[in-house]
Amino acid sequence: MRSYHAPTDDILFSLEHVAGAGDLADWDTELTREVAGHFAQLAEGVIAPTDEEGDIDGCKLVDGRVRMPKGFRGAYAQIVEGGWQGLTAPEAYGGQGISGVVSAAVSEIFSGANHSLQMITGLVPGAISTILAFGSEAQKDKYIPFLAEGVWLSTMCLTEPGSGSDLSSIRTKAVQNGDLWSINGEKIFISGGDQDLTDDTLHLVLARTGETSDGVRGLSLFLCPSVVDDERNSVNVVRIEEKMGLHASPTCQMVFDNAKAELIGEIGQGLIAMFTMMNHARLDVALQGVAHAARATDISRSYAADRIQGKGKNGQPVAIDQHPDVIRMVDEQDALTLGGRAMSHIALVELEKGSNPDLVEFLTPICKAFCSDAGTHAADLSIQVLGGYGYLQEYRAEQNYRDARICSIYEGTNGIHAISLATRLLTYKQGVAADAFARFVEAEAAASKEDHLSDALETWRKARQQICNLENPAAAAHSFLQLTSEVLFQAAWVRIASVADRADNPDRIHRLAQTVKQRSDPTIQFWSRMLN
Repeated sequence: MRSYHAPTDDILFSLEHVAGAGDLADWDTELTREVAGHFAQLAEGVIAPTDEEGDIDGCKLVDGRVRMPKGFRGAYAQIVEGGWQGLTAPEAYGGQGISGVVSAAVSEIFSGANHSLQMITGLVPGAISTILAFGSEAQKDKYIPFLAEGVWLSTMCLTEPGSGSDLSSIRTKAVQNGDLWSINGEKIFISGGDQDLTDDTLHLVLARTGETSDGVRGLSLFLCPSVVDDERNSVNVVRIEEKMGLHASPTCQMVFDNAKAELIGEIGQGLIAMFTMMNHARLDVALQGVAHAARATDISRSYAADRIQGKGKNGQPVAIDQHPDVIRMVDEQDALTLGGRAMSHIALVELEKGSNPDLVEFLTPICKAFCSDAGTHAADLSIQVLGGYGYLQEYRAEQNYRDARICSIYEGTNGIHAISLATRLLTYKQGVAADAFARFVEAEAAASKEDHLSDALETWRKARQQICNLENPAAAAHSFLQLTSEVLFQAAWVRIASVADRADNPDRIHRLAQTVKQRSDPTIQFWSRMLN
């Protein structure tokens, strides 16, 4: 079994040199390296050892409460002791005030070490951001310190039976009752809906305050703690879902029965507030996909270097990392990892800068979709590299695949993001987000003088026009998302190649960059043939 090793050097190279985090006003190279290094030690020594045990034991519902796997409480206690839950929270509320870009390094390492535990803890930064943006001063003072200190964890309660991605059909009802509100309804697929790592959980609940006919305009957002005035609130878990992967992350079916809650933000503006949390979560999911791809690459590379099979040109036995097909698969894993990470980091740095929100809006669904699919594909490749051993539990390649697979589904399925890209993002405000993307790729092509990127961009521009002219753009949405993702992937690799000499292993970067440049992408070929 290959123990988890955090790809800290690759992450720091990507952030500082590829994504340009070094240009941020508050960027501190040494601080970032220190933060990432300290968390990597915690991840490798404390968090990762709980991952396999958690996968085997899973979570249990006992007397209406979720019991987490053995070892999780101890690991979480060390996470809290180190102040990691409040990494991005403002210092005024007990946090450390570290930027979201630095936090991205921690998030990827956490996901690679134990995705299930990261799932349970990882919604806190988004909850804090939502309360900071929409909460009253009293709500900020009341809730953020508990979240920052790790005393509470949080959830995001949107999905209901019969209203998965169609939020306009949400039926959970909120009725004002004095200064508080009473929530009644049922929510499903709630990650960490209950757990015994903390005594309280803060549920951010999307509920209806208007009529059903009002659609999403009748939805408001509420803060609903699981404990109110030292008594359990009427928020009950009735089921833990049995899942393909993430066995140690309780995915709960929950019933709210006159549960006490506070309105956050304005009545009827719940979806706007919730998107603050969802957009944070979508970039986090992109990094989860990257983490699985990195883990898959490490498992493959380690195994292939030790597995002796066949003979080389001199007739002597060789490891399979000398076999051309194994080299191909490991290189593909590595390229997907580095490219997906660069794409996500570029979006995060642009988000931190705040000067190009249209570009960030366009990049977010692309990063979520591409990186989540890349994580699953890289995990699948590692099973193939290991052969029969990859199909066994011993090397954990199969768990990596099972845990990665959810990333393409939650926080909006990749099909939904494809439709959003081909419709709303191409037409909103005369296509300002798509224009921002075109300018970004154009600048990368001009700076690098890479004809293949210019050609890909020209194909994308023609495809964009074709999509806009279609009566039903959704029919071509999947293919257009693949094309857009490939263009961004190529642009990211152009950047990576331009700073390869700053990496720890420049030869590896240059070789992979040539492989990516020369690969024959079927999506670009398809669109080129169709448009010419």
